[in-house]
Amino acid sequence: MSQRSSASGTPAGSALRDDPRHPLYLGKWKRPTKPDLKEFIHDDFDEPHRKRQKAILAKHPEVRELYGNEPLTAVIGAAAALVQLVAAYYIGCVWTGLHWSVVVAIAYFLGGTVSALYGVIIHEAGHNLVFKWPFLNRLTGLVVNSPMVVPISQSFRRYHLEHHQFQGVEGKDPDLPLDSEIHLIHNNPLLKTLWVFCYSVMYVVRGMAMNKRPQRWEIINLLFIVCVDTLIVRYMSLRSLAYLGVSVFFGYGMHPGAAHFIQEHYVFRDGQETYSYYGSGNIFYLNIGLHNEHHDFPQIPWTRIWKLRRIATEFYDPLYAHTSWIWVIVNFIASPMLGPQSRLVRLYKAHTSGRREYRVPPTESPAVKA
Repeated sequence: MSQRSSASGTPAGSALRDDPRHPLYLGKWKRPTKPDLKEFIHDDFDEPHRKRQKAILAKHPEVRELYGNEPLTAVIGAAAALVQLVAAYYIGCVWTGLHWSVVVAIAYFLGGTVSALYGVIIHEAGHNLVFKWPFLNRLTGLVVNSPMVVPISQSFRRYHLEHHQFQGVEGKDPDLPLDSEIHLIHNNPLLKTLWVFCYSVMYVVRGMAMNKRPQRWEIINLLFIVCVDTLIVRYMSLRSLAYLGVSVFFGYGMHPGAAHFIQEHYVFRDGQETYSYYGSGNIFYLNIGLHNEHHDFPQIPWTRIWKLRRIATEFYDPLYAHTSWIWVIVNFIASPMLGPQSRLVRLYKAHTSGRREYRVPPTESPAVKA
């Protein structure tokens, strides 16, 4: 299910004058109470992560020691890629008599589970958290992308970094659903189920809707995947390639390992726009659920992000958090108050004006203001 801790006290007056969200202020904005509304939730302030980072560093400067890289991620990524390539070989070249229903089941339970892990590793590489050198991080992304049929790693890197830079900014955050998604899907349970199944497709469509010219590494990614797919068909079979494609479709859609796409920023409570997940899925998926912590400190790799959570526990305990990815999906589909429109947005002016220098008085302690 989910949890919410509480904190007592209120922020000091000086902090309120500087920024009413210091450092765990929950915004005054409310979720819509009428299920027929088809628009985003609006806020007049910038996102909270930059200021919470400053507040945490002021109280816990040792957090900087957690910054760095984790080469183990590349080893895990290479092993995961090999698992799917071996599975594709057996399904396409050895177990050719398997009924299609069995192949689909394998694609979901094995292929989907491993493919969801690819996204986590590509995410780490996108933040240059695997190696010190950006080139090696890009290479890691390509290697992990090799069993995914479609080019993902370099475009994800580009658009995800823009999401961090412009979180919730209308027209600039590529993670926000399109207006067409809101009007077509809204709060219809059947359409939301289909939407979750096809989330991987919608992610690509959102990037295309921004009409940006492909960058050099995106072109390299495309050519690389065309070559890999050609080799798979040539030395394995078209059936092998189809298995890999279906695996990615499952792993980025109706799968517990993909629930973090909904968990991270879809609004489940008034005033809070980013959510963490503290469940057992973090063990296999490299702590991808710790999303508030990640947005506060994108310089920290997955092997050390829990240390941040333990060091700065007073900053994170008061925040609402999920403990079940399955519940996230079920609640999102079943609730008439949740849908693609359940995201917080802000104007670019509000985003930039809020990113001024902010210092936290040393005597202050974090508290939630509802």
